[in-house]
Amino acid sequence: MRDPARVVLLGPPGAGKGTQAYRLATRYNVPLISTGDIFRRNVEEQSDLGMEAKSYMEAGELVPDDVVVGMVTATLDEAQRDHKGFILDGFPRTIRQAELLEEHTVEGGFPITAALAFTVTDELAVKRIAGRRTCSVCQRPYNVELSPPREEGICDRCGGRLIQREDDREETVRHRLEVYHAQTQPLLEFYRDRGILHEIDADTSVDEMTDRAVATIERVTAGAPGGRG
Repeated sequence: MRDPARVVLLGPPGAGKGTQAYRLATRYNVPLISTGDIFRRNVEEQSDLGMEAKSYMEAGELVPDDVVVGMVTATLDEAQRDHKGFILDGFPRTIRQAELLEEHTVEGGFPITAALAFTVTDELAVKRIAGRRTCSVCQRPYNVELSPPREEGICDRCGGRLIQREDDREETVRHRLEVYHAQTQPLLEFYRDRGILHEIDADTSVDEMTDRAVATIERVTAGAPGGRG
């Protein structure tokens, strides 16, 4: 019997991880579990953990690992009632979170089957993110390097002015990459030590990335050993 896909997605900003998370969750018909969505839902529902997290965020402090893990594992437990597996996007971000996640999933009998790490150079990541522009009227996305408009700064569709979001500016992107390298990149060794890390080159098309990710998951859920995707 094929093992359900219980997958952690890793990768720096600009690797295209979010797009792949959606595609993989859709393909395997499993919940896409995103920490951003979990935070918003818990705060909106005013759950105990959500209100505790909100108090830290409003004070400008990092939400403690046990609170974050508590919200994520509660969502994972819900997903496991149907024994369908899951795609985890944006979690874990630190070794401590990974350890707590491992403890919970192993004890619950649904350990992570694969950690897919989408790899990309910092310079390409900066080019992808800092090049993003959005039409201020119709919200159509562009990239000045990869998919520029016909006329600089003007939307092809409606003629609206193209704008750059504050968190897409180059200095912001480089800071996000520094944080990733310091806090999250060590997770690659964590999952490599456990034999479930699979690295996938993200310097390719979106479709090729999906094909490589699917091929890796198919191997893993069929019982094949880990490696590079």
